Amino acid sequence: MAKQEKQVDIGGQAVMEGVMMRSPEIVAVSVRRPDGSIVVKKSDYHPISEKHPWMGKPFIRGAVNMVMMLKTGMETLSDSTAMLGVLDEEPTKFEKWLAAKLGKGIDKIVMAVAIVLAVILSVGLFIAIPAGVESLLKSAGMSPVGYTLLGGIVKIAILIAYMAFCGMVPDVRRTFQYHGAEHRTVYCHEHKKPLTPANAMQEINLHPRCGTAFLLIVFTISILLFLVLNVLLPINNYFLRLGFHLLMLPIVAGVSYEVLKGLAHTECLAARILRWPGLQMQRLTTRDPDESMLECAIISMNVCLYGLPKDKPTTREGWTILHDYRESDPVMNAEYEAEQAAKAVPEEAAPADEAENG
Repeated sequence: MAKQEKQVDIGGQAVMEGVMMRSPEIVAVSVRRPDGSIVVKKSDYHPISEKHPWMGKPFIRGAVNMVMMLKTGMETLSDSTAMLGVLDEEPTKFEKWLAAKLGKGIDKIVMAVAIVLAVILSVGLFIAIPAGVESLLKSAGMSPVGYTLLGGIVKIAILIAYMAFCGMVPDVRRTFQYHGAEHRTVYCHEHKKPLTPANAMQEINLHPRCGTAFLLIVFTISILLFLVLNVLLPINNYFLRLGFHLLMLPIVAGVSYEVLKGLAHTECLAARILRWPGLQMQRLTTRDPDESMLECAIISMNVCLYGLPKDKPTTREGWTILHDYRESDPVMNAEYEAEQAAKAVPEEAAPADEAENG
């Protein structure tokens, strides 16, 4: 009996008016432009563990992936904004001066600033404020178990409030719809169904490997870890406490990543119970997509599976232009082209009919 081939994990993220999918070897980004066309960018993916194998070891890979996810996520968002084709503006004099002084393109400078600001915001909201709450409660005489638990609850409450607030912004809410499209398409692939909007629409928005679930696991693991450490090694100074939290972050991320992978690929009752909170958290970061959004997700998935379709028009940047998700599937593309050819026949015959009637 032939050994069944193991299905690789393909995941992604929502971007500006589109979806990114990443396989072990390919990153594909599909964005729908205002004119209805879909532009697709394919890039080769080489995990850092290929160059540094030790970075792919269990518990180490989690911390490495957290950093790489932030970097790749910001780069992909920048790419999708450019692919929309609505920001083709001449750089200002200040932007040109800044690029010349730093020796880098303005897009790279903006990306670096965005990453720094994102890190500062994350540290401030999810580490500095909860650490401050713990210090205040400790000063008030609360036990290590009490102030650690309350600090953790504050951290999770801030996360929930932040996600809920983001979901109230119309543009972000639309991105959350593309997040739902990404999850449904991944499910459709994992369930070995034909990748069509109709099939993907039957799936659900909540996926166990989602980054939202990862964040909740990170916060939960950090609470459990600091419950032990605050009892064994109590710290009175706020800044020392803040620094200690930052130093422990790679360890927390490493453990959380392994927990996420384990829960995602296990169907026992205990695993389903443990991953339930992370799935429910995704109700804040996903919305039901429409078929046009599912088309973008399906195209990105197909490019990861089959590569870019050939003989299609491209933009001046080299991005492939598609008008239908079927163009990204080798089998469906033949059907699509036959359909388009059949539609073109009456249009070509019309002038001849008019000449005969005249």
